[in-house]
Amino acid sequence: MSAMDEAIVVGRIGKAHGIRGDVTIDVRTDLPERRFAVGSRFDRSGGGPDLLIAESRWHSGRLLIRFEGVTDRTAAEGLRGVVLTIDPDQAGDPADPDEPADDGEFWWDRDLVGLRAVTPDGSPLGEVADVVHTAAGELLAIRRPDGGEHLVPFVQDIVPTVDPAGGRVVVDAPPGLFDLG
Repeated sequence: MSAMDEAIVVGRIGKAHGIRGDVTIDVRTDLPERRFAVGSRFDRSGGGPDLLIAESRWHSGRLLIRFEGVTDRTAAEGLRGVVLTIDPDQAGDPADPDEPADDGEFWWDRDLVGLRAVTPDGSPLGEVADVVHTAAGELLAIRRPDGGEHLVPFVQDIVPTVDPAGGRVVVDAPPGLFDLG
């Protein structure tokens, strides 16, 4: 399966909120209002039936979702940690052309996997093998030429340049990052 055919991660279910079955969502997508609209359907990591959004709202800066069939806190807690995905054909454009540009860009995992990773001076580090989604944020898994792997926080300060057209990402690692593990 190519990276273009792989499911696209759009969120991760967090803790239950309240007693009616609501859950918090760790958003991993560019347009949460579009991706998490009422009626949206998601595949879930680990299998199981699709999840269909019955209600979606923002509360104190967090996205809260209630899925059909999830009616209490116990059921909501049972979903904690589930990664929500969509099929690539559901993705549409990664940015809405009607929305004003923001100061950051959004990349699908499939845009990053396979890119060469280089230092600011152009020295090769390896190839992006995966994007690891954690509660603390995303990491680029960079496969080193010697067979090892670097895990690099995917933040602007460390990965200042993403150039899919040029087939590369620039990694400006702080001292000691590659000395870990």
